[in-house]
Amino acid sequence: MSSITPSQLFTQQTLSQQALPQNTKLPTQGEGTGSFKDFLIDSIRDVNSMQQQADHAVETMMTGGDADPAEVLSAVQKADLAFRMMMQMRNKMMQVYQEVKDIRV
Repeated sequence: MSSITPSQLFTQQTLSQQALPQNTKLPTQGEGTGSFKDFLIDSIRDVNSMQQQADHAVETMMTGGDADPAEVLSAVQKADLAFRMMMQMRNKMMQVYQEVKDIRV
């Protein structure tokens, strides 16, 4: 797996900020941007939504509905990738939790 250089990270951040509408206010470092818990819950909901959309697309295609096979495949792959990413985040958090738990005071 290749590592991300700081210049790539800056470029990605700049591109994502350019894609925002003009009236969107980005939070600054001093402002409350929500909790980590809220971020995780939102991420889990997003992954669940992607999986439900993929299931619906597959069901529509299998029952003879009007569904493009390429779009169905894209939805399934997108849901699979999001789920794998969520599982990697979970594994890393559990790993960090175990390391913190093992610290002797």
